[in-house]
Amino acid sequence: MRSPGSTVVVVVGGVTDAILRELGRLPNVQALRLTEDDSPSLRTVLGAANRPFLVHDLDPLAAVAAAWRGFFDDPSTIGVLRVEVESALTAFAAGESVLPDYYLVLDPEGISPAESQWWLGVLAAVAPSRVLPVEATTASVQRMLGALPTGRAWPDPAGWLRELHLQVPDRAGLL
Repeated sequence: MRSPGSTVVVVVGGVTDAILRELGRLPNVQALRLTEDDSPSLRTVLGAANRPFLVHDLDPLAAVAAAWRGFFDDPSTIGVLRVEVESALTAFAAGESVLPDYYLVLDPEGISPAESQWWLGVLAAVAPSRVLPVEATTASVQRMLGALPTGRAWPDPAGWLRELHLQVPDRAGLL
């Protein structure tokens, strides 16, 4: 399903239509808002990607993140967290969804503490070079695309996703 020639980047946080539109004007970037109702499927987009960077706003772990935050507000919802984790793993295995190569967290100071703890705590602890804070401007995102760090790939998501209940907000990512 994944286009071998495209680096897949999910933008989260302070994403605007203007940023995606301006990024899409760059010759090496295909930028799409995939969270709209009439958006094409991720499978379709990945199969047709033909530019070095595919940037979109569809976080494959959004439901897992919401369930994780909900679990710490109400521990009785652990079943919801487990269901969302298994749903995400099933989607990855079926090729319906993929972890992006990178997450760019736009306007990290402007997002809620819970979102910050998810992206810059939990996810950054799993793969530090794959989750990067960026100012929410087209120029900043463009600079980051040109300077993405190399580093280890995402580990097998089955291991770390199934242990999310052990990641405590405000301590996520700390040893």
